[in-house]
Amino acid sequence: MRRSCRPLYMEVSRPMPLTVPIVLVLLAALALLILWREGVRGARLLLCILPVAAAFLLRLLCMDHVTYDYTDFLSGWVAWFREHGGWAAVKDPVGNYNAPYLYFLAAISYLPVDDLYLIKLFSICFDVVLAWGGLRLVRVLKGRESPAGAVAFCLLLLLPTVVLNGAYWGQCDSLYGACCLHALACALDKRPRASVVLLAVAFSFKLQTVFLIPLWCVLWFTGRVKFRQFTLFPLAYAATILPALLLGKPLGDILGVYFGQAGEYSGYLTLNAPSVYALIPYGMEVDAAPAARLGIAAAFALVAVLLLVLFRCRRRVDPELLLTAAAILTVGVPFLLPHMHDRYFFLADVITLTWACAVPWRSVQAVLVQFASLSSYSTYLRLKYTAPLHLPNGALLTMGLEALTILAALITLWVLLAWRLRRTSRTVRSRSS
Repeated sequence: MRRSCRPLYMEVSRPMPLTVPIVLVLLAALALLILWREGVRGARLLLCILPVAAAFLLRLLCMDHVTYDYTDFLSGWVAWFREHGGWAAVKDPVGNYNAPYLYFLAAISYLPVDDLYLIKLFSICFDVVLAWGGLRLVRVLKGRESPAGAVAFCLLLLLPTVVLNGAYWGQCDSLYGACCLHALACALDKRPRASVVLLAVAFSFKLQTVFLIPLWCVLWFTGRVKFRQFTLFPLAYAATILPALLLGKPLGDILGVYFGQAGEYSGYLTLNAPSVYALIPYGMEVDAAPAARLGIAAAFALVAVLLLVLFRCRRRVDPELLLTAAAILTVGVPFLLPHMHDRYFFLADVITLTWACAVPWRSVQAVLVQFASLSSYSTYLRLKYTAPLHLPNGALLTMGLEALTILAALITLWVLLAWRLRRTSRTVRSRSS
């Protein structure tokens, strides 16, 4: 565990301002407006009102909770901006997030509302954008008239790890998650430039975007993205950090953020993540450095094998195969890499759920991933392991069940990829004959 034993949570010492429920109501209205603009009308829109209302009610109930990530990090960062001139302090070495999120923290330092609520509301705004991205992605596979897109929208708003991530925990994984879903939707909807730009914006928010970036290699060799269009990636990323540079922040500090994150917890093979390292019995002495290198090599091997398989079958790669590959990457890469945190399966959560909405009989993988990811959240938020496994030899796997669940999801994803490739091969042969 990463924390010492302290109370499970705290509450804000002053009453919640009326601004908070008002903003949540406005965001719920925005969610319904997006559905309406996307063509969800009549009875279908009426059916969406209840789940959307429930999603925002759940968030309202979470807003007062204070976790240690807020007290130990986020609140101090906002206080720094407040005490050192707001935007002028962007140049300072404060926080371990990249520049775009620091702009937001600097902006809210000017406001009289408790920053806990502002941080959470910002993430909740992107929960709506995330749900919209899921809707768009499902429609690429199922068509605009299918109700599956609206189902994905509502389920993403209600997904436990999405609700807890922003509204309870005060984290911001919806920011990069939303950009990734929209980037993938744009790529499949023949908008490659927007796809690459959105991918760069996602990367500017969170390093974990790298789990999905290899998929753009598949989009390239299947002709969905031109090689020259990848030049938009560094240009878009440069645009996101330009304000920080103009405010005086050294380029080295900006570019070094992700290197700092990668090395910050190098002594831990896993930080409550259901990765392969959670299968190491508790208390067993393991040399972390070679074990970490082995995991990195395994993750690279997984990506290389996936790219090779899809390259050889590139003429048969359809949108469903691409979504299967996206699920393999977002489940398999963090499963194999060392130093993963409990929230690093966020992309896997939302992509497998979106995939299940498009192809309902793939729901098993979404359930497996969500169980393991939610259990990891619970481990940190409750400071208590959910279901430790006691082996016959007396060894203890504190998060072994969650890791085995992710492994089961990964294996079945590879099986589904092979099945889909074989099916498309038969279709191609039948057409040619």
